[in-house]
Amino acid sequence: MYSKIIVSLALDQGFGQRALEIARALKSEGGEIIALHVFEPLNGTVSAYVSEDAVAQAMAKVRAGLAERIGDATDVTPVIIKGHSGRSITDYARKEGADLIIVGSHKPGLGDYLLGSTSARIVRHAPCTVHVLR
Repeated sequence: MYSKIIVSLALDQGFGQRALEIARALKSEGGEIIALHVFEPLNGTVSAYVSEDAVAQAMAKVRAGLAERIGDATDVTPVIIKGHSGRSITDYARKEGADLIIVGSHKPGLGDYLLGSTSARIVRHAPCTVHVLR
């Protein structure tokens, strides 16, 4: 059983409810579940053409999407961080002392055949156990 579980939620993929169910099954009594979404900032050249209001609206949409995905679950703490998904999730897990990360893996492309690129990076660099959902 795990005491601090991070459930990585990409809001454009459908792993959310299943991932939360697995987290609940694996959580030890008194454990914590963190639903984590990474808001990836625009790259330098693109950001010059996007207003701060548009970025704020996008962040508000992400907050609403995360809240919707979690629903009325009182046993899950929603967290949004900014950065590159794979790197930010492993850094956050290390900083928070997580002992399990649950991440979904989309249908892979040629470059990341066995796992999606984000899940592959998490598996390689995580400081803890990683449970990958297909």
